[in-house]
Amino acid sequence: MTIEVHGLSAFYGSRGGETAARLVAARLAALWPRLPGQSVLGLGWAAPYLGLWPEATRRIALVPAHLPGAQDLARPVGPTLLAAEETLPLPDASFDRVLLVHGLEAADNARRLLREVWRVLRDDGRLILVVPNRVGMWAHLDRTPFGHGQPYSRGQIERLLARHLFRADRREAALFVPPYGLRFLGAAAPALEGMGRVLCPRLAGVFVVEAAKDIFAAMPAGAVEVERQVMVASPA
Repeated sequence: MTIEVHGLSAFYGSRGGETAARLVAARLAALWPRLPGQSVLGLGWAAPYLGLWPEATRRIALVPAHLPGAQDLARPVGPTLLAAEETLPLPDASFDRVLLVHGLEAADNARRLLREVWRVLRDDGRLILVVPNRVGMWAHLDRTPFGHGQPYSRGQIERLLARHLFRADRREAALFVPPYGLRFLGAAAPALEGMGRVLCPRLAGVFVVEAAKDIFAAMPAGAVEVERQVMVASPA
C-alpha cells in the first residue's frame, strides 16, 4: 500500500472528502440498496462506506497492517482489524459481500489480494471494487487518495477479475465532479454528478464494478498454506 492512513483519515474528515464519499456511496447504494442478514467485509479503507448497510448482521473493516500509520488508527467505524492483505485472518467462505475501496490500486500484490477475496467469499457472494479511472482527473491529482497507486481502465479491471475467477456483472461510475475546489460544491455536487454521468461517462473519477465468483471456472492454482494472524483488533 502506498497511501498513508493519516492522509486517508484527513481526506474523509474534510468537507471535500465528505462530499466525495457521498457521491461514491450513492453508487454503492444503487448496487446494494439493503443487505439484511448479510455479512459484509470492507477491505482497504472501506469504513466510511460500511454505514450504508446497518441492517447487515456483521460488518468488519480490515485495514492492511503495513499501510503507513495503520498502527495509529484512531476511532474506527465498527469492528476494525489490522492484518496482512495477502493472508486474510478469516475462514474460507465466511462473507456474503466484500467491498474493496482504496485497496486494489494500492495493493503490493493484486493477484494474491483477489485470490484471498475469492477465498473468503461464499459461493453466491458478491464483490464491489472501487478503483480510480486512469483517464479521469482524480487519478492525476495526488492530493486525494484516488490519485495514489495504479489506476485502471474498465477493460483492465474486468480482465483482471476474469483472470482471478470473478465475473463482472454490473458497472457504475462516480466522481464526475472535479477534485479541485470540491469542498465548495456542496449541494450542487449531485446535480453535477448527474450531468457527468450523461455527458461524459468515460471521464468518471472512479469505476464501481460488482462481480460474482465464477464457481464454474477452475479453482485458483498455486495456493499455499500460510499462517493467518490478526495483528490488532479494535472493538466497535
